Amino acid sequence: MTNTPEKLDPNQKMDIEHILEGLEHYHPRRKGWTWREIPQEGVEMGPFHYHDMSKPLKNSIGLPASKYFDHIDPQPSCVVTTEIASGRFEDDIRRMRMAAWHGADHLMVIRTTGQSHIDGLMEGTPEGVGGVPITRKQIRASRKACDQIEEEVGRPINFHSYVSGVAGPEVAVLFAEEGINGAHQDPQYNVLYRNVNMYRSFVDAAEAKKVMNGARIFQIDGAHNANATAKAGWLVMPELMVQHGINCSFSVAVGMDKDLIGLSTVPPNAPPAPKLWYDLPYAVALRDFFSDFKMRAQQNTRYIEADIEEAIRTHTIDTLISMLTSADIQSTITPDEGRNVPWHYNNIRGVQTVKQTWAALDGIKDLVALKTNGPMKEMVRDLKVRAVAFLEEVIETGGYFAAVEKGFFVDSAKYPERNGDGIARDGKGGVAADTIVERDADYFAPVCDHFGYNNVPAELQRPCDAIQGCTLCKPEKIVYIDELDPEDNCEKRLQETYPYRKGGKIKPEAEWAGDGTILTQFFVPLPEDYARVYGVEMAKKLGLIDPEVINIQVMHPAEGCFVEVKGKVNFELNLTDLKIPAKEIMLEEETLRQVVKKVGLTVVAGTVGEDEHSVGLREILDIKHGGIEKYGVKYHYLGTSVPVSKLVDAAIETGAQAILISTIISHNDVHRSQMKKLADLCVERGVRDRLILIAGGTQVNAEMAAETGLDATFGRGTKGMHVVNAMVKNLQKRGLA
Repeated sequence: MTNTPEKLDPNQKMDIEHILEGLEHYHPRRKGWTWREIPQEGVEMGPFHYHDMSKPLKNSIGLPASKYFDHIDPQPSCVVTTEIASGRFEDDIRRMRMAAWHGADHLMVIRTTGQSHIDGLMEGTPEGVGGVPITRKQIRASRKACDQIEEEVGRPINFHSYVSGVAGPEVAVLFAEEGINGAHQDPQYNVLYRNVNMYRSFVDAAEAKKVMNGARIFQIDGAHNANATAKAGWLVMPELMVQHGINCSFSVAVGMDKDLIGLSTVPPNAPPAPKLWYDLPYAVALRDFFSDFKMRAQQNTRYIEADIEEAIRTHTIDTLISMLTSADIQSTITPDEGRNVPWHYNNIRGVQTVKQTWAALDGIKDLVALKTNGPMKEMVRDLKVRAVAFLEEVIETGGYFAAVEKGFFVDSAKYPERNGDGIARDGKGGVAADTIVERDADYFAPVCDHFGYNNVPAELQRPCDAIQGCTLCKPEKIVYIDELDPEDNCEKRLQETYPYRKGGKIKPEAEWAGDGTILTQFFVPLPEDYARVYGVEMAKKLGLIDPEVINIQVMHPAEGCFVEVKGKVNFELNLTDLKIPAKEIMLEEETLRQVVKKVGLTVVAGTVGEDEHSVGLREILDIKHGGIEKYGVKYHYLGTSVPVSKLVDAAIETGAQAILISTIISHNDVHRSQMKKLADLCVERGVRDRLILIAGGTQVNAEMAAETGLDATFGRGTKGMHVVNAMVKNLQKRGLA
């Protein structure tokens, strides 16, 4: 079977069933980690020159404001991570495609937490909780999808998961076989946070790291978990550096190349703390200590609450620190991590935060220099000294294992202080204790990338020559196992979701296809306790099933709260019931100019009623913004808060053929009443048949023309060309052009 990926159609959904076909014969087209291409001369894009950006994508979706800049989509120089954890890999594949189109090229699929304690490989594709069960079928299908996605966007995709737990070596081999490009691997994570026996954890890690190195799988450590676990995370920075140092040194010692080792660095603070005074010196100190290794800047999740906007603001500051300290990989997490399993559109919002910040601050290091003297110098030195002293005490205590037994790590005091709340583990206890077996003197394993001594016969070039090749060398030897559970498998789930993927049924979704989950937001003029209860009852009245308040913000203790409620709908719509209005056909620009010149098209324009907004209308009028003036239209602009009667009088007086009004304010439907008033007054004055009447505004839509008696109405995103097009077509319809 060829490994050339099938091409995706950008206008068609991914066919998950098709991806699952032939998996038993599928092997990844490439292995190993890939960095972005960064032109030394910078990147020219649209009207701009970018200093620190990577090669643009073949297909992508830019930031919302990119429509004002020819839809350019500059891509940061760093690799961009998004973490996916729906529990269903078949839906994660769809998330991957969406995230890649927005600029993510490090797709990290989170393992279910229970997997750390499973002592062998799983098969089939069961549904996970808080992550995806990592199985061969899931990985192979996901990597096959990534092969197609990277062809579609024009950039390699790094697929990532976790080599942790007591099945770590087996998982590492699986990842090497199936083309996983990056993985978390940190024996300390197993010890401190999963209570895996410390000796077993480090022995397993040695084997896993050796296998990962052979497959060029990029390794990320888990030291940042101390920051997320300690009671006062901002005080554990010296320990974090020690944990990074232990894992880096151990990784190099067992045979991993330095260019494959990355530190998972996390700014340890969040507003309202003075982030910069803690996070920036810490980032600088890390770079000084670990200049031989890559930096993966993970955004802070410890302090993420339920408010997405707060998380996005924190992530923006974190990205600034990453840019000032040259992060190689920028993780995005998801802004909704503090309240639910990440939803796919929030994956994209996280990527957008990085992309927007990076583009806005492009080349910041060429304009702003970090001070090497003063407070920065002293704070960096202080952190380094504390870290070195911490490591010295670890050594004096008897080494890492002895220090863990005495609770040195994840203590929430700033070293050398101790609060006595660190994580202590029994070196003889924990998961998989007493499971290490010493190798015989004549030990021989006929496999490649194996750690430790291996008595390979002299006549063999490679150990696996004894068995005519291991699975790392001959993937056709891999035994592929499909589904094992007749009920909990992806085929069963795909059958259930078929109506919403291919059957023409439509439901909103947040976690997976057809889940019917929606989010609604509103303000309630009640104190918090009442607002929380009201939010649920309101959602029930709206017909939502199983509603829950997922975010509440007090605007004022007496005046009210902003409430966000999640719930589900139990109904669906048919795709055939959706009537899509025909797209307006645009005349050629030259045609527009010819007609405008022929009739001498003149308009009267103004913002009506008590509305003082003028920017939008000026953009429609002025040549500077590509307005109607660009096409030769003459206009008389009467300003803001103009009575409708004044506009009609001006049109009659000047002999104008059209009246353009702008109305933004929509309280009590005043925008509708102003539009109808214009039409009625023109009828009353006997000039309706000779005037083209057009209205626009942020609350206006195309359907309002018929209901108010106007010739055309325009909403958001309208350009001068759209308005000229409507006027010319009206003139042609009336036989005047």
